Amino acid sequence: MVKEMTDKLTKQKRSENMSKIHGKDTSLEIKVRKYLYHHGFRYRKNVSDLPGRPDILISKYRTVIFVNGCFWHHHHGCKLATIPKSNTKYWKDKIDKNAKRDIRNIQLLEQMEYHVIIVWECEIKECFDLRMENLINEIKEYELFSEQDISG
Repeated sequence: MVKEMTDKLTKQKRSENMSKIHGKDTSLEIKVRKYLYHHGFRYRKNVSDLPGRPDILISKYRTVIFVNGCFWHHHHGCKLATIPKSNTKYWKDKIDKNAKRDIRNIQLLEQMEYHVIIVWECEIKECFDLRMENLINEIKEYELFSEQDISG
């Protein structure tokens, strides 16, 4: 069930706000990258030669991380994943396309034997420390899993 939100801004103000949203180097991405760097992880950012242009690539662990906004990537069941009440069809279509593209990119990355991790906006805002601890565990567990596959 998709919740709809009431748009309390004028069309002009909403347009101005939306024009300021950028696709990379968001405050959430920067926060995750700083945490990883502080914990010894080295990475590339916004890797354009991989499907979906992952926000973070940790080559050593063959892991890509997407830091997704709950609204833009429709985090199912999340209170931040609402559909505006104005121009509803446009937003539903746009968000559906985003979600389908995300699934396709994840499948392509997995076929290329990358470990794909998604960190959601709400996780960063509501329980950052716990999510980052779990992120590091996910990265390291994949390394152990991969080593077991290689060693047979």
